[in-house]
Amino acid sequence: MPFGEIVIGSPGSGKSTYAYGKYQLMTALGRSCVVVNLDPANDPTPYPCNISLFDLVTVRDTMKEFGLGPNGAMLYCMEYLEANFDWLEERLKEEGVGDDDWVIFDCPGQVELSTNHDSLKHIIERLGKIGFRLAAVHLCDAHYVTDASKYIAVLLLALRTMLHLGLPHINVLSKMDLIKQYGDLEFNLEFYTEVQDLSYLANVLSDASPRFTELNMRITELIEDFGLVGFETLAVEDKASMVQLMRTVDRALGYAFVADPSTTTAELAPPGVPRSQQDNRNALFSAAAGVIPGARSVQDIQERWVDAREAYDQWELAEWHKEGAQVAADKARRDREEKG
Repeated sequence: MPFGEIVIGSPGSGKSTYAYGKYQLMTALGRSCVVVNLDPANDPTPYPCNISLFDLVTVRDTMKEFGLGPNGAMLYCMEYLEANFDWLEERLKEEGVGDDDWVIFDCPGQVELSTNHDSLKHIIERLGKIGFRLAAVHLCDAHYVTDASKYIAVLLLALRTMLHLGLPHINVLSKMDLIKQYGDLEFNLEFYTEVQDLSYLANVLSDASPRFTELNMRITELIEDFGLVGFETLAVEDKASMVQLMRTVDRALGYAFVADPSTTTAELAPPGVPRSQQDNRNALFSAAAGVIPGARSVQDIQERWVDAREAYDQWELAEWHKEGAQVAADKARRDREEKG
């Protein structure tokens, strides 16, 4: 049973950048990872990609052949993939995707594909039928939290996507390292990530547009009644941020519950059995109930990217210089020992 994630989000939210960063991280950690490009307009891709929808159908060719606009061509391409799902299944087999692989599906940015159009949903369902265990990672540009009306729109989009796709779902505020450029926050970052009492936000909206006070209250009540939406944070170039999100996705899929081979008895895990099929009782309850190791709190993230970014950047640069100097010193020592 391969594990994987469906990467979705509005155009410019950083999906391909995240997919490449996740591929680099997992490769460095020794975890097998395959990236599948499901965007027929995304070529070339920034990441190594042996499976690309661009090889089956493209937006450019579809526009030319049928006289469609960009959005119509994109919908046609996804419907074409749904009708020719056997192509995707065969390509996954050809690449040898197995139970121990993690597969990242980089999807197009048209939001209607994940909110009301059925092709992507049906493709995901068919992937599930052939053994994939998938989660949705929904990227939203962090700058939306600096504007109350945009933030409400993102909440509605995230809620609609969660209800439509029906997958384990992780909403992510991406580009956290740029959030300070867009202005001050009305509330602490935790207010936005935990989607706390939205009546305060409704008051902010009503002050700006008194005419829509009642509408604003009803929208915020709708979101709170479902109680489903919350956000993780992400700065792709920050290793700690990527690792924390990776562990969050792992836990959503149960990947974190797989026991280490050294803690599993030979009787329960014969040689050659993939880790995803090994007995997990030794790790199940501790992984389910415990906190993610090394996880940073929202307060820490706000301090890093909002309150004291300049100071942290200087400290981080100094640490990099120290690390580089230590690596150079260790290399020089090893060279002297080899010559001696």
